[in-house]
Amino acid sequence: MTQPWDYIAKIVSLGDSGCGKSSLTVRLCEGRFSPHHDVTIGVEFGSRIVPVGPPASLDLNINNPSSKSPAPTPASKQAKDQPQKHMKLSLWDTAGQETYKSITRSYFRGASGALLVFDITRKNTFLSATSWLNDLRQIAEEGIVCVLVGNKSDLAPSSTVSSDDANSANNRQVTKEEAEEWCRANGVMQYVETSAKSGDGVERAFLEVAERIYQNIEAGKYDLNDRRSGVKGPGAGGGNQARLNLGMNDAARGKKGQQGWGGGCC
Repeated sequence: MTQPWDYIAKIVSLGDSGCGKSSLTVRLCEGRFSPHHDVTIGVEFGSRIVPVGPPASLDLNINNPSSKSPAPTPASKQAKDQPQKHMKLSLWDTAGQETYKSITRSYFRGASGALLVFDITRKNTFLSATSWLNDLRQIAEEGIVCVLVGNKSDLAPSSTVSSDDANSANNRQVTKEEAEEWCRANGVMQYVETSAKSGDGVERAFLEVAERIYQNIEAGKYDLNDRRSGVKGPGAGGGNQARLNLGMNDAARGKKGQQGWGGGCC
């Protein structure tokens, strides 16, 4: 039977506790939201198969260099006609509590992509992003694809900080402009706002990471036979999934299905 994916990539989510990292993964993998979650202890695992490259990337206008072209080019028309490729995202949701930091940081190794998550209604979680990014870059492979994610946009419908009282419907404490400036200053390529509750922006955040990993594959930046790269090619089916250096429990949990969620969340 033909496998439903062309590549596997290890993605980690990191950030302070309570930012909704697990809720984002559950929303992506299962399409649901629960208002009550247990705190993640250590690391939890989920997976999802997503389209990468054209024609899907052109339709979604993700990481598309020709997006500003006034009219479709012959190259873009040809790209739309090519077979769609897919990537299986092995998603590792890490605990944000300081107690588990020594454990969770070890899971940064062998990751090809990362979602650095903060809560846009809590400024301190945004201020912590720099420390998390430094930890990631010290441990992960050089050139890891990282996207900054401002979660809980349903609590902050405006892009500006609310000047009303504490009971205002807009609880935003971090503006899009602040987050985008932080990305420029820290060499993070993209900022995406999400709501795990409504689902807004969630798939987009993960696709931004997946698409850039795919672009790196096409550019030959990964050795698909080296598990440290965090990416595997077509020959990595079945039990070989554990060779991605995803973690000691991945092989067992991966048998639950090609899409889904294993363990608790926060």
